Amino acid sequence: MCGQRLEKIVTFWTLVFIRIVTGLAGEGRSVWKKDSHFSPVSETQMFLYDTFPKEFLWGVGTGAFQVEGSWRKDGKGSSIWDRFTHSEFRDADSTGTSSDSYILLDKDLSALDFLGVTFYQFSISWSRLFPTGVVAAPNEKGLQYYNTLIDSLLHRNIDPVVTLYHWDLPLMLQEKYGGWKNESMIDLFNDYATFCFQTFGDRVKYWITIHNPYLVAWHGYGTGIHAPGERGKITTVYSVGHNLIKAHAKVWHNYKEHFQPYQKGMISIVLGSHWIKPNKLEDESDISKCQKSMERVLGWFAKPIHGDGDYPEELKNEYLFLPHFTEDEKNYIKGTADFFAFSFGPSNFKPPNTLPKMGQNLSLNLREVLNWIKLEYNSPRILIAENGWFTDSHVKTDDTTAIYMMKNFINKVLQAIKYDNIDVFGYTAWSLLDGFEWQHAYNIRRGLFYVDFKSKKKERIPKSSALYYKQIIQENGFFPKDSTPNLQAQFSCDFSWGITESVLKAELAASSPQFCDSSLYLWNVTGDGLLHRVEGVKLKTRPAQCTDFVSIKKQLDLLEKMKVTHYRFALDWSLILPNGDLSVVNRQVLRYYRCVISEVLKLNVQSMVTLYYPTHAYLGLPGPLLQTGGWLNQSTAYAFQDYAALCFRELGDLVKLWITINEPNQLSNVYNRSSNDTYRAAHNLLIAHAMAWRIYDEQYRSSQYGKVSLSLHSDWAEPANPFFESHSKAASRFLQFEIGWFANPIFKTGDYPATMREYISFKNRKGLSYTLLPSFTSEEKQLVKGAADFYALNHFTTRFVIHEPQNGSQYEFDRDIQFLQDITCLSSPSRLAVVPWGMRKVLRWIKKTYGDMDIYITANGIDDQSLDNDELRNYYLGKYIQEVLKAYYIDKVKIKGYYAFKLTEEKSKPRFGFFTSDSKGKPSIKFYNSLISNNGFPADYSVCGPSGHEKQCSFCLFISQKKPLIFFACCIFCTLILLLAIIFFHKRKRRKRFKAKSIKCICVSF
Repeated sequence: MCGQRLEKIVTFWTLVFIRIVTGLAGEGRSVWKKDSHFSPVSETQMFLYDTFPKEFLWGVGTGAFQVEGSWRKDGKGSSIWDRFTHSEFRDADSTGTSSDSYILLDKDLSALDFLGVTFYQFSISWSRLFPTGVVAAPNEKGLQYYNTLIDSLLHRNIDPVVTLYHWDLPLMLQEKYGGWKNESMIDLFNDYATFCFQTFGDRVKYWITIHNPYLVAWHGYGTGIHAPGERGKITTVYSVGHNLIKAHAKVWHNYKEHFQPYQKGMISIVLGSHWIKPNKLEDESDISKCQKSMERVLGWFAKPIHGDGDYPEELKNEYLFLPHFTEDEKNYIKGTADFFAFSFGPSNFKPPNTLPKMGQNLSLNLREVLNWIKLEYNSPRILIAENGWFTDSHVKTDDTTAIYMMKNFINKVLQAIKYDNIDVFGYTAWSLLDGFEWQHAYNIRRGLFYVDFKSKKKERIPKSSALYYKQIIQENGFFPKDSTPNLQAQFSCDFSWGITESVLKAELAASSPQFCDSSLYLWNVTGDGLLHRVEGVKLKTRPAQCTDFVSIKKQLDLLEKMKVTHYRFALDWSLILPNGDLSVVNRQVLRYYRCVISEVLKLNVQSMVTLYYPTHAYLGLPGPLLQTGGWLNQSTAYAFQDYAALCFRELGDLVKLWITINEPNQLSNVYNRSSNDTYRAAHNLLIAHAMAWRIYDEQYRSSQYGKVSLSLHSDWAEPANPFFESHSKAASRFLQFEIGWFANPIFKTGDYPATMREYISFKNRKGLSYTLLPSFTSEEKQLVKGAADFYALNHFTTRFVIHEPQNGSQYEFDRDIQFLQDITCLSSPSRLAVVPWGMRKVLRWIKKTYGDMDIYITANGIDDQSLDNDELRNYYLGKYIQEVLKAYYIDKVKIKGYYAFKLTEEKSKPRFGFFTSDSKGKPSIKFYNSLISNNGFPADYSVCGPSGHEKQCSFCLFISQKKPLIFFACCIFCTLILLLAIIFFHKRKRRKRFKAKSIKCICVSF
């Protein structure tokens, strides 16, 4: 008795251990329960550059009805899809040819050779072998075609993966038996499978019984959007599913018993599904709904076959009419798959209104659904039997979107293998060729090879997705574009580490006026709680001080925590010169800005001052200038010259680095009524900057020793599709229209880029645009050329660019480009892609294009929603500054400074700040501090030790910052000394008195 009990306990814990190691079956819902400490920058969540296992299988697939064509040729019988297409689609005749694989087999084989796949997944047309569906004498032409196909594949070392049924049921079986509604189909299907095993099994090692039975049942007999097009009752749908499961199980047992022992093949069924995510990850009810959604689609077939032989409990409880399996049937069905063949493509997501979403959100995260399968069905071996996406029918070979979908899907599989230990052994890209796409007919394309269905030759032309898939197969995974390892090095010892702020709103009056007001006040004399001035009484006051401005105190506190060497901020033109000219100068505002600069200097922080910082929301021009047309009026440039001269004169003795205008190349967002407006405003901005620079150069440089430039928005552009020259040209064109537009006149020729002028002229000749790019006079060229002492760039991300011809006279249309979001990139909440290598590329491009000049990165940063753990910002700073270091150290780019963006965030805007709008610091401050203190990424020692001057300045800084504390300490010390002196004097006096009394007593006694 005790022995039996002990044996049961051991068996129980053994099973528990096995389940823990292999994955707890039925625990799929845990996929949605995210770790509360989940990191957005965890390596396990980002794009993985790595290779697949050496034995990994790469394949491509097709369905017979989609690509074979020749539906009446060589004795082929009709299928349910032949009738369905002719009754439901206008272009029914075209299905007779399609890609015509039946007569163009050599072209298909050449396409397979081009890709270099290890297997080809195709289906056999049941009605091509047996026109009536009943196994008798086979159609010799059809038999010859499939024998030739299999032999040709093996000759090329390509394994055939053969699907017995991919939806094209012989029409005779539908008409005679009612199709899969009738249980007779189980034996008929088994007979057909037996013939295939006997005929082809000696050469086929992978068999698929049925492709995606969910779609067969749900859309064929429920929604009616698939053949046979029946819109039946829900009971019919589940009855069809029941028969499909039993048919599969019978064929599996047939193969196992009669063929596998000597053919040594494997057999499974392709199950397809969507994926879904809860609205709220912490909501158990939402997670339960997601679990039910998966059970109703994938679990409907997977649980009987890969689980316990029965339907999911949720499904049985929901539908009491659900067919029942007997205990014998459960035992017969469960385990009838040698691997889990999984389909994840658009057919599983469309139409979305037919999916049981249960109020939750559809998702394309292939990695998560693979984890769900692992946990739900006890870690099966998995073959991705169908995966890919679609493009519109008009897309020919430039299927760029398909590349990024493929990149995302395949990398998710790689992550699942490497990080989650999921046993995926092969991947099938769908599909080899463009073909008939079921309910979409020819309105979408899914092939890796483009086929012109109207042509006679029907050449297989590789799309960019074919080129990309070929590259993945050759590399067996993904290799990074830039393989330069991280450097352990430092920037120069005089490198500027800065922080950027936008426009500082000046206080118009001191926040602490009590020290400047000489009047005496009495409070609450009449009980009204107010201050009442005492007439005739004047008190002595101290002079006004910069620290009377409370906002300056706050800025100093924030800057002290940042530990930067430079502070970049912008003045408010409209506050300094409210009329736009020198007729009214707000001296109080100028005093405020001077106070900011002088107080910042006491912290050993230099200021980089921006004169003009326009944004889309706030143009920043004085009202009168706006009323006269703003930057469309050339007089605004002269007004800016006067404004710049005033600032140089009033503040220049304290400022060594000036930015005239911040991102003038982004003002197209404001002056966008027409392209001519955009270019006219830009022209005047260039002239304004150049005149300001000339004023400084001629009148102030010799005495102030400063430098002046303008700051250009300089994101890098990468061709979205590297296999198309038009995309590479578009990326180059974007750089010229975005950066060269302003940089070329200043740093190169004194004129706009030739590329820009030529492309606009080309569009004008074609009648696609009526843009007139302004011309520079010879005087203007001389004025503009060379009007900068360094290159200042604001860089935030890399844009992936597509060539997209556009019609219209707009700046954006003149460029003929569109942007593509790389879904595989780490991105911020505002969808800024984190592409660190783009920083190095743009720095090298600037050096190559405009020469070896000093460069300041005047803004670089990212928005991060987190207030208490901004890991994304830390990751961004570390990666981007590392790329800056590579450009400096390896590419010899003369980078003089780096300014992180930005000091404080603004309310209701993306969170770019190191501090919140109420001045609460974030953890990224400490990380940036460490980069600054290390001056980069040093090895074990630092090249730049603190100099004697720096030590002295640090001591001075301590003295200046701790004046009140030092004064208080001195007072205490002096008081202590005074007390000690009094005590000492008092004790000494007492001793004298005591001695005098003692002598007197002695004298008396004598």
